[in-house]
Amino acid sequence: MSAEQVSGLCEQLVKAVTVIMDPASTQRYRLEALKFCEEFKEKCPICVPCGLKLAEKTQTAIVRHFGLQILEHVVKFRWNNMPRLEKVYLKNNVMGLISNGTQSILEEESHIKDVLSRIVVEMIKREWPQHWPDMLKELDTLSKQGETQTELVMFILLRLAEDVVTFQTLPTQRRRDIQQTLTQNMEKIFSFLLTALQQNVNKYRRMKTDLAQEPKAQANCRVGIAALNTLAGYIDWVALSHITADNCKLLEMLCLLLNEPELQIGAAECLLIAVSRKGKLEDRKPLMVLFGDVAMHYILSAAQTADGEGLVEKHYVFLKRLCQVLCALGSQLCALLGSDSDVETPANVGKYLDSFLAFTTHPSQFLRSSTQITWGALFRHEVLSRDPLLLAMIPKYLRASMTNLVKVGFPSKADSPSCEYSRFDFDSDEDFNAFFNSFRAQQGEVMRMACRLDPRTGFQMAGEWLKYQLTAPVDTGPMNSKTGEGLCSIFSPSFVQWDAMTFFSESVISQMFRTLDKDEIPVNDGIDLLQLVLNFETKDPLILSCVLTNVSALFPFVTYRPEYLPQVLSKLFASVTFEVVEESKAPRTRAVKNVRRHACSSIIKMCRDYPQLVLPNFEMLYNHVKQLLSNELLLTQMEKCALMEALVLISNQFKDYERQKAFLEELMAPVAGLWLSAEMQRVLSDPEAFISYVGADNKIADPVLEDPSGLNRSRISFCVYTILGVVKRARWPAAMEEAKAGGFLVGFMPSGTPIYRNPCTEQVLKLFDNLLALIRTHNNLYMPEMVAKLGETFAKALDMLEVEKNAILGLPQPLLELYDSPVYKTVLERMQGFFCTLYDNCFHILGNAGPSMQQDFYTVEGLAAQLLSSAFINLNNIPDYRLRPMLRVFVKPLVLSCPPEYYETLVCPMLGPLFTYLHMRLSQKWQVINQRSMLCEDDAADDNPESQEMLEEQLVRLLTREVMDLITVCCVSKKGAEHNSTVAVDGDGE
Repeated sequence: MSAEQVSGLCEQLVKAVTVIMDPASTQRYRLEALKFCEEFKEKCPICVPCGLKLAEKTQTAIVRHFGLQILEHVVKFRWNNMPRLEKVYLKNNVMGLISNGTQSILEEESHIKDVLSRIVVEMIKREWPQHWPDMLKELDTLSKQGETQTELVMFILLRLAEDVVTFQTLPTQRRRDIQQTLTQNMEKIFSFLLTALQQNVNKYRRMKTDLAQEPKAQANCRVGIAALNTLAGYIDWVALSHITADNCKLLEMLCLLLNEPELQIGAAECLLIAVSRKGKLEDRKPLMVLFGDVAMHYILSAAQTADGEGLVEKHYVFLKRLCQVLCALGSQLCALLGSDSDVETPANVGKYLDSFLAFTTHPSQFLRSSTQITWGALFRHEVLSRDPLLLAMIPKYLRASMTNLVKVGFPSKADSPSCEYSRFDFDSDEDFNAFFNSFRAQQGEVMRMACRLDPRTGFQMAGEWLKYQLTAPVDTGPMNSKTGEGLCSIFSPSFVQWDAMTFFSESVISQMFRTLDKDEIPVNDGIDLLQLVLNFETKDPLILSCVLTNVSALFPFVTYRPEYLPQVLSKLFASVTFEVVEESKAPRTRAVKNVRRHACSSIIKMCRDYPQLVLPNFEMLYNHVKQLLSNELLLTQMEKCALMEALVLISNQFKDYERQKAFLEELMAPVAGLWLSAEMQRVLSDPEAFISYVGADNKIADPVLEDPSGLNRSRISFCVYTILGVVKRARWPAAMEEAKAGGFLVGFMPSGTPIYRNPCTEQVLKLFDNLLALIRTHNNLYMPEMVAKLGETFAKALDMLEVEKNAILGLPQPLLELYDSPVYKTVLERMQGFFCTLYDNCFHILGNAGPSMQQDFYTVEGLAAQLLSSAFINLNNIPDYRLRPMLRVFVKPLVLSCPPEYYETLVCPMLGPLFTYLHMRLSQKWQVINQRSMLCEDDAADDNPESQEMLEEQLVRLLTREVMDLITVCCVSKKGAEHNSTVAVDGDGE
């Protein structure tokens, strides 16, 4: 091998590398040059001398990098076949490159440093400790030559730790050998790292103010950063004793560096890794040194300085790290305090809490949210939760929450200091919205924990805030509602405040009732607040919705003063028929619909949770509902049924079978009359007649025109909703003695379980045949010949709704569901909604029938055959998105609630054919999916999350999960009443 040969080859390689890197090269030339370089690396016997020549510092950076890549390739792929002398020659030359073959630390390109350190690590992985015992000594000697070499040594040590411990990129035996040797030498390595850090930081601090010394200072700073990065690679796995050695000298140094702008992020990173260490509590005790005066002082002053700088990205990143350090410190404190260890509450816990509160009140929503889990842990802690300093923090924490619950900080806006920070943390308003909703839920949890410790303070604050909102003038802001002048939108300052206040009061008031004894409840204050809320009048639907939530939150006070119940009821009933513009023909806005729905559910909730309280007012309630129901167009079907459900819940308190049965008969008379009429029987049992009756064969396309079949659809919906409401809500008394006295108990099972009768049974079973006919008809609508009968406007009437699609694909709902624009649905959307809700509700009735009517349902003659010929008919044509709810809301509850004595007659005849069918159906679908994924590995279909294929595949996954869940329910024996706990199955295969 002659020098000419090497030079000649190097010249060719330089040309080839230049061609590869030159943007002006043609594709053909570049490929040829690339091929030449690759073949050279693979086959040439003189790679080492060529690589070394190309790596000389007289060459350009691109050529040097290529030369070093050649050497790396040799070490990685040829090392084992090289003669010993050649290995020594290569190793010595590489060490020589570190010694004097690189530019100074500030000039050298980072990719050169990177590849050079990689070569050394590849050699260490093959030679150390057996064939290169002095490796650490050699590195130490190199580092004494100057900053350039010290930095490279840091890179080598970091990469070694990453390859061996973090990523484990080498054979097991070699990895064990090296890790063991690293561990044996860890004292030396740590001492080396700490000394390098200390010396370079001291030099940097001395020289950084002297302009003449600027380059030297920067060089020392660069080594300091490298030392911190390297330490970060070791701190999370070495024995804790190395971190806490020498009176925690390392931790002390890191705290000092928190105030050094160039080094603070690296120092915070190391501190975070150290403080997050798990392990034996005994070993972690020394970490409590960070609660000492010195450490706390540096942590606090660093936070204040970085925060005072305003929003600078670097400082903000540092603040996030520092916040994480404080969170981790809190976790260590909670773990060590009160365990068997003898750790006392630190004297500086007050300082710690103050600095932590500073992050909770910072303008960045992200930082505020980062503190919540730790606050929760502190408020829950058996020792700390009794500490006077933490208890004194509760009012401050709650005060901060009052600000933090206000939904501001959208990245696209500029109406709050938080917006600027949100632009760093969130890509879009939708992104921020999703984050904020979970942050608010988390705050609710923590506020409730705080109020367990101090319930009165929270209630007092809620009362003050509520009074303030009730008297504050309404500020609709620049973007007010489109429906009426002076109405709020979801971004209006007034609504945002009302919304936050409502969440706050709901959280703290509910906790107060759970925590305080009955005689300690501040009843007078609560009733005064309720009185103010009941007297407050607003025509703004968004604010009215908040008012209704406050009525519900304060309602438990009425249990102490029942005379206020009529006032509450009239407030709620007024809201059931709420309109912004009376007698308007335009569709209602979403906000108005929400108010009405909210009022209905508040009435149901009141009747469900406080039936004894409402019972004396039953007649008043019943007359009010009758009056509202008498006007067919005043309420929607859902609103009518909600009010009927409330009545049924109160009727459960009659505790008299005959009286309740008579009431339910009277309540359901209009439904029975309609449902059992000859016309309805014809419509429900004939798919073609059904399509015509609900108007799905019409050709109309104008949504504003009166829909001639709208009333027919609403009548069917009303009947189904009512049957469901009654089946769901009518019950016998929970106490057996009361049930017996009221005539609900009819006997006992052989096992001794009491058998009850439900007063709704007779009414519901009377309507049962037509319900099954409707289910059969609905299933048959999916037959191709029936789909063909749908009018062209309604060709897609049986398709999935957009919201269902988005939910399945996990696409975020658009944030600005415009609450204030009228909900103009197309006639097609209305029809889709009708079919979807009807299908679900029919199966909800069947799912609730077992638990509700018990043996009266299970013993219906030929029930299994009837269900097989209705619910399970034409399954081949039923799409996956309809099959899923059927399994979940009907089959699964039926299996769970069915007593063992009816398994043979009811469950087995149904499940046998069903499982056989589902297995066949899913097997075929998975086969298609697996073939598709094999065929189009490179296809771009997956790049479009809304593609039809993606939707179908996701549906098959969800359906499979549903089936697995059902199988689990059938196979796992249930204990007592634990019906509702289901096993989550993540398997996607059949």
